[in-house]
Amino acid sequence: MILYRLRCNDDHEFEGWFRNADAFETQRESGLLACPACGTADVTKALMAPSIAKGREVAIAAPAEVQAMHPAAQKAAELKQKLRAVRQMVEQNCDYVGDRFADEARKIHYGETDAHGIYGETTAEESERLKDEGIEFGSVPWIRDDA
Repeated sequence: MILYRLRCNDDHEFEGWFRNADAFETQRESGLLACPACGTADVTKALMAPSIAKGREVAIAAPAEVQAMHPAAQKAAELKQKLRAVRQMVEQNCDYVGDRFADEARKIHYGETDAHGIYGETTAEESERLKDEGIEFGSVPWIRDDA
């Protein structure tokens, strides 16, 4: 786990625990990271001094305990739970089409296939083409059960 000092565009500073550097970037890019003071998702890493362990023993607070103390972490946990519920609803009520999502969405849109719920993966370029064609769809952060 990595503890970062973070800053929003209004210069509010706060801390956040992340599994790794990629986890920070993923949360920031998906809008899941928000300033606890003002709620903005425009968050970056702030400058901070590294923590260097001296000797063999290093004591750190367990991430779950630290997260339980911070209101933003509690909101993030609630959001993850809601996203897991969305995932479960989608998986139970829609057909998984994998990387054929754009093609299948077009078939439904143009009446070549009966209208039904689908989900799958698509590239950013394919998403833009679907939008340009007026095909409505949404993107949802896919939260793993173990996340």
